[in-house]
Amino acid sequence: MKSSPAIQAAIDLTAGAAGGTACVLTGQPFDTLKVKMQTFPDLYRGLTDCCLKTYSQVGFRGFYKGTSPALIANIAENSVLFMCYGFCQQVVRKVVGLEKQARLSDLQNAAAGSFASAFAALVLCPTELVKCRLQTMYEMESSGKIARSHNTVWSVVKSVLRRDGPLGFYHGLSSTLLREVPGYFFFFGGYELSRSFFASGRSKDELGPVPLMLSGGVGGICLWLAVYPVDCVKSRIQVLSMSGKQAGFIGTFISIVKNEGESAHCRNGVGVYRPVILL
Repeated sequence: MKSSPAIQAAIDLTAGAAGGTACVLTGQPFDTLKVKMQTFPDLYRGLTDCCLKTYSQVGFRGFYKGTSPALIANIAENSVLFMCYGFCQQVVRKVVGLEKQARLSDLQNAAAGSFASAFAALVLCPTELVKCRLQTMYEMESSGKIARSHNTVWSVVKSVLRRDGPLGFYHGLSSTLLREVPGYFFFFGGYELSRSFFASGRSKDELGPVPLMLSGGVGGICLWLAVYPVDCVKSRIQVLSMSGKQAGFIGTFISIVKNEGESAHCRNGVGVYRPVILL
């Protein structure tokens, strides 16, 4: 029996919120290390070095800097993403001329997920900016790029509003869109292909939790392998704009290649995102 659109939207919203919470609670320390290494590559030789220095500098709590905005970001992103995914599936059906209840191919589902991520990026960008700035506050202060201050969510929010106004929360929006839209094409593509593989001719709706979890892990790996360089640029724009005007996506990308080499965009990515398979 098909549920009503309102009930299905509520289910998708709840599922997205639960998924976002689980993602933050398990992955926040790795995300903190990722952002630190992306933004200050000269300070850390690798994942282990960054982990040890973070602990010695600010203690265990340093790994969970920015947890509250990260929690809001992930809940908002996943909720909007899953809620819009069903709507975007209907848009894809209309574009390709299918009936409302027709089953989409894996490629069509990937396209729907990609479209849905554009809506998610609009709620994700402001909270990710606050998160990234909190995660790298120690490095920004110790390098003299900003004055020492209270490192709280509210202090960062007030700083953004005072310096740039409400639009300041959207520093890095183009980078966020360039990461989310293609990234979720690969995520939903990998996820749906994996579900098809595990279903082996059966309905994908009959799959148990283990195949679904593995499918989600495959989707996550596909996403990060595809868009990690873009994420590196986004982190730098959102963090370094704290100390003044920062170049946009193209300018930052060219600067990284010119000063650090072509491989700089991918450095440190594999080690940090190994645990994505656990999601």
